[in-house]
Amino acid sequence: MLKNIDPILGPELLFALRAMGHGDEIAIVDGNYPALSDAKRLVRADGLSIIAVVNAVLSVLPVDDFVPRSLFRSAKGDDVNAVEPVHLEIEAACKKHAPEMPVEVLVGEVFYNRVKSAHAIIATSEPRLYANLIIRKGVIYP
Repeated sequence: MLKNIDPILGPELLFALRAMGHGDEIAIVDGNYPALSDAKRLVRADGLSIIAVVNAVLSVLPVDDFVPRSLFRSAKGDDVNAVEPVHLEIEAACKKHAPEMPVEVLVGEVFYNRVKSAHAIIATSEPRLYANLIIRKGVIYP
């Protein structure tokens, strides 16, 4: 255990986050996402919801503010206007940690291709569909 570090952030996840550089992206995905197939690096977060993992990750990971968009969630199918309750929860968690950064909605293959190029994928046990988020890492200012 470490002081002031969310216990959800185990050694493997902390390593993946610390190894990321500015502009690298990490995906946090639901239990239905084909994470093993798509991941360069896979971190299992079995038994955890996406919201718990998003809050833990954003408690230590700076969000990139050099670009206009650094937070991306999956759409419900191809409908960027459809909003599920989990989407509202994801957006609320993001707003809590990065209040100035909007969450962009990406559809189907656009989202999947971005996940495939991510530094790492965190696979949660979130049962709700389309409960996926990509975070672009920023910098810690001196």
